[in-house]
Amino acid sequence: MKVEHAVFLGASAATVVGAVIGNERLQQVAKPLIAPALAVRVLRGQENIDAVDAGLLVAGLAAATVGDVFMIDPDDDQRLIRGASSFAVMQAGYSTVLARRGARPTAAALVPRLLGWLGAAGLLRARAASVAPTLTGYGAVLGTTSTLSADPALAPGARVVAGMAVPNRDRRSWLGLGGLLFTSSDALIVVRRLFIRGETGRRASEGVILGSYAAAQLLLVEGMLAAGDRA
Repeated sequence: MKVEHAVFLGASAATVVGAVIGNERLQQVAKPLIAPALAVRVLRGQENIDAVDAGLLVAGLAAATVGDVFMIDPDDDQRLIRGASSFAVMQAGYSTVLARRGARPTAAALVPRLLGWLGAAGLLRARAASVAPTLTGYGAVLGTTSTLSADPALAPGARVVAGMAVPNRDRRSWLGLGGLLFTSSDALIVVRRLFIRGETGRRASEGVILGSYAAAQLLLVEGMLAAGDRA
């Protein structure tokens, strides 16, 4: 546990609490600290990873910080669009790092993610046309990251279930779960946007979205750092 991990955990917990109790001010203070804390983690360990990978990770986390600020109010469609656009930049960076580490799409990962993306795209087009193009495009970039992160070749020696490495003490094995959590978190954004109407349900679902998002970020960043470790 390093100082940046403590900041990350505190900011993540405060952000989730702020969403559940409807305290936007608490989110405004805490949420913009989540990604920068992970960026510090990358910078502190950059002597052990390729400089290009470190740069891509830091740039991606900077874009995530912008996205986090926009997404503090997920019920404002314009902010949602800007947030998704920022996160697309992050996902493109993550996908590039994973590909540079040797990740390749597998059928076990690609098929369910492709089907989920097609289903979400259809729902958005039918029920939320104003945000459909941006969220559908973002979903494609996210799906790329999620598919690549699930490649079990990234975590040699890990037990594989349903085509994905089971997390263990080797941080490289965390990548698949990180990508899956990111996909689940963003899928819940679509569900919340289209189907959840009550205030209590919307706050609770936002808490789940943010908690799974923070966990996904941690697992992916730590996994990519370990995958690129040259120490």
